[in-house]
Amino acid sequence: QDKFTLLRDTRTDGSFLVHHFLSFYLRAGCKVCFVALLQSFSHYSIVAQKLGVSLTAAKERGQLVFLEGLKSCLDLLFGEEEEQSGQPSPLQFISESTSNLKALFDFVRTSLTPTDSDAWKGPVLLVDDLSVLLSLGATPVAVLDFVHYCRVAVCSQLKGNVVVLVHSNEDSEDEDNELVVNSLCHHSDLILWVEGLATGFCKDVHGQIKIIRRVSLELTAEQDHVQVYQYKIQDKNVTFFARGLSAAVL
Repeated sequence: QDKFTLLRDTRTDGSFLVHHFLSFYLRAGCKVCFVALLQSFSHYSIVAQKLGVSLTAAKERGQLVFLEGLKSCLDLLFGEEEEQSGQPSPLQFISESTSNLKALFDFVRTSLTPTDSDAWKGPVLLVDDLSVLLSLGATPVAVLDFVHYCRVAVCSQLKGNVVVLVHSNEDSEDEDNELVVNSLCHHSDLILWVEGLATGFCKDVHGQIKIIRRVSLELTAEQDHVQVYQYKIQDKNVTFFARGLSAAVL
């Protein structure tokens, strides 16, 4: 509870971690608000089925609140967005001159605030991926403000968890994105940093993951705990192993 987890990928695709956390929290009986800005609902649903979870069933029983960012953007741009119960679209900032993510935050808070009929274990906010908000025109300050308010509402007030994916490239000239990534790294309780292999493509090793536990956030004299593994993505799971100890080498 009360943890902010940052999923960061560089030179590779870290979306397998999003699918893991989505299926993990749904199986654990948590209430999940999934702000999906990168793919369609059917994409996440197909992958979740392979992992033994039905997103459609989770939506019907009220456990999963799914914001399909691609569809909402198109509806807003072409004027087909229907206001539900008098509320503006969560991505309303796209059609406004100001980069204000308050509508998106209100959507998250409303979705995860428990009602009397809820029997879920705890609220979870999952965002895939935060970098898209910058591409849609939001400023870095607005994105960081949104994350801050979500942390206060979900982690501190509702005692839940926040999991956010961001893309990063250390050689990138996108200063706004790197500003957001570096700021989030300083505030995260746990960082899962997925990187492509520096040596290039390998069919038996798809990349490496750096697990950084931010012990320094607890104001102790200890250094952050860092573990590094390599991994191989398979059809229904992911295999992790120490560097240089893949099946191909052994």
